[in-house]
Amino acid sequence: HIANGDMVTMTLVQGVINSFVMFFARISAWVISQNVREEMRGMVNMGLTIAFDLMFSILGSVVVAAFSRYREFRADAGAASIAGRGPMIAALEALRRHAARYEVPEAPEAVAALRISGRPSRLLNIFASHPPLEERIRRLQGVP
Repeated sequence: HIANGDMVTMTLVQGVINSFVMFFARISAWVISQNVREEMRGMVNMGLTIAFDLMFSILGSVVVAAFSRYREFRADAGAASIAGRGPMIAALEALRRHAARYEVPEAPEAVAALRISGRPSRLLNIFASHPPLEERIRRLQGVP
């Protein structure tokens, strides 16, 4: 991560995304608020700005997470070029085994809502900053 400059890059990407979020939220809110009565424009503009900030921030976080996953694959490849592909795969597999020790077994349906662990759905994976360990290992092995 240090050799790839990941922290600086991700900070810059997040800053650019935040700038676009603020810009598009305010422009969108202003355009829509021009179509309401003049005495309501201020309140409508403020409400829409908040709503668009939230909506565009969520969309922006998907972009940042996707870029972060891409950078993670590049960091794995960089580490494999330094330490070797085999040791890197072994390290990721050890990490996967270690994480598996702390997985909570399936809970009864009555208390399932109280669980915070488990596999996220495919939809929630778009918000993940790191790809699954299995995918990282497959990529290092050269398996598509």
